Amino acid sequence: MKFTDYPLSPELKRSIAQQGWKRPTDIQYRAIRPILEGEDVLAIAQTGTGKTAAFAIPILQKLHERKESQWRESGIGCLVMVPTRELALQLTEVFTALASGMPVKVLGLTGGVEIEPQIAQLTKELDVLITTPGRMYDLLGRKLLRLERVDILVLDEADLMLDLGFIDDIRGVIGHLKRKHQTLFFSATIDEKIKKLAYSLVRNPIRIQISPKDPVSKNVDHSVVFVEMDDKRFFLERFVKERPEAKILVFTRTRVRAERVSKAMERVGLTTLTLHGDLQQAEREAALEAFRNGDERILVATDVSARGIDIPDVTHVINYDLPEQPDYYVHRVGRTGRGRLRGVAYSFCAPAEHDLLRRIEDYTGNEIRVVKLDRNEYRETLAFSRGDAMGLEDLMQEAERVLGKKKKKK
Repeated sequence: MKFTDYPLSPELKRSIAQQGWKRPTDIQYRAIRPILEGEDVLAIAQTGTGKTAAFAIPILQKLHERKESQWRESGIGCLVMVPTRELALQLTEVFTALASGMPVKVLGLTGGVEIEPQIAQLTKELDVLITTPGRMYDLLGRKLLRLERVDILVLDEADLMLDLGFIDDIRGVIGHLKRKHQTLFFSATIDEKIKKLAYSLVRNPIRIQISPKDPVSKNVDHSVVFVEMDDKRFFLERFVKERPEAKILVFTRTRVRAERVSKAMERVGLTTLTLHGDLQQAEREAALEAFRNGDERILVATDVSARGIDIPDVTHVINYDLPEQPDYYVHRVGRTGRGRLRGVAYSFCAPAEHDLLRRIEDYTGNEIRVVKLDRNEYRETLAFSRGDAMGLEDLMQEAERVLGKKKKKK
């Protein structure tokens, strides 16, 4: 089946074609028609399956029909809530591109920036509002937003919203929806807590699950190397310098460690970008844009940022720290091997992280290939950088100093 076979407006079909999309992915094929027909949907789909378009396309069609109807109803018709600023910006880009040429206005609102300019953008003509729960709840608390015309509620990446403690904010927002509405619940993972939340919000939903036995993309090659925790920076330096054409996304477990890694790379002549929650929104957007455009080829990020990074030409993902939750590994490595491109996921595993590695392998159902190093190869890597005289304690203090400065700027 092709997108041209769906009952969509000519404007929407034209925008879809401009994206280079001809046929729907599995999640799109199974979700578009039920959403068009007004069904509640509970969808479990991994990253990279095309799920944003799976709900954006039918939502825009329904809003287009609403605006073209004799009633010409105005006001927010669709509310989309997502867990992170990066994901909100990404969804706003997709909706805006697809809505090109249509009488549908899209707005993305996130925290981390001044609220007053955002308030000025809230108008009666607004049709789709994409936001994070915190900023949404803030606007509602100020009585600056009216949601009585909302017909469609979307909760995207609901599992991460639950992990981040947004459940009360979500329920608070839903309490402001006055009329009967369609609910679309999308999550990358499913467990008892997610099921409980989902079925408290949706009514007799169409359930869609796109979860292959191997949750990790077939386009990604996985390797792990066993190193001491304090030696990881030397292995990262060598990895980067030996691959001058690579575009590398490095994941750390905490914000302090992200800054520490960035400083360690800077001292050996490697410039990096950082992406974590202590940065202001403008800084986060600038970092993503510079990485996307190729101005810098190394981005050091924390887990929460993983789901908002949609950059197709990332060649390598480095797990500098193994994630504490095994499903985060899937989200991290899903940033490479996008589309038809191949990617590489490389993990540094310290002795204290062996249990985390086993949990990841149990979760994915695959044993990760071990890169074996003999004693001489290990020593060569440690000797690779002669100019880095800064010790671990110095790096920690430097990272904390940088974070302290950034907090004062807010």
